[in-house]
Amino acid sequence: MESSDNKKKYGIKRIGNSIKNSCNGLLQAYKNEQSMLLHFIASVLLVFLSIYCKISRMEWLAVIGIIGLTGTIELLNTAIERVVDLATSEFHPLAKAAKDISSAAEFVLVIASTIIALLIFIPKWIP
Repeated sequence: MESSDNKKKYGIKRIGNSIKNSCNGLLQAYKNEQSMLLHFIASVLLVFLSIYCKISRMEWLAVIGIIGLTGTIELLNTAIERVVDLATSEFHPLAKAAKDISSAAEFVLVIASTIIALLIFIPKWIP
């Protein structure tokens, strides 16, 4: 972990380390979180469905957006859960609320993403 002093070094090495740390975070999430694996599988299926249905450029932007945003929120939810677990190993109503609320944020996005996907793909199947 980096220190928080004001003498941070800038350059290619720091960028490389940031990318490495980000990849490590992704790998940890995919190895340890079932929902990340489900997100990955759903994303692959969505991409194949998009290719099969020959969606438009604007539809691709929406699909890529919902894949990226859903993955991002899942990662943030996972990070919040880990921090809460680090803060307390005992049950606490605020810890539960933090976990439930971060999970709810992901749930809301999944519902919105599903609606967006249905709006894109249903017209492809029903003329």
